Amino acid sequence: MKVLRRGDLAKLTGCNLETIRYYENIGVMPEPPRSSKNYRVYDDRHVARLRFIMRARELGFTLDEVRDLLALVDGGAQTCGEVQVLANAHLASVRAKIADLKRIEHVLSSTVAQCSGDDVPECPVIDALTEVA
Repeated sequence: MKVLRRGDLAKLTGCNLETIRYYENIGVMPEPPRSSKNYRVYDDRHVARLRFIMRARELGFTLDEVRDLLALVDGGAQTCGEVQVLANAHLASVRAKIADLKRIEHVLSSTVAQCSGDDVPECPVIDALTEVA
């Protein structure tokens, strides 16, 4: 098992050093043991856990959702059904955000299409932004 320091862990995973520190502070990364010279020492388990966290974050899971997933994994008795419940809830959230973004895109594209682009003070985008709902 290879022993790493925090900087090595950061380089190996592509995770920012401060992010690793933050993950340790909030408890999603375990506090690593210390060497005889009081350096934090990380191993393959830390690398795997950090990669899990980073991948979950890339997929848009919040830190609370990551914490819930890790609680299942750390318990060692997770079932695919339990994970599916969490993933389905996240998927519903992602789909809602996509629907919101599509709505925003539609409104914005139709508003921008009304712009003449001329050197005139009238601007449909500004008008739309100043409208009172």
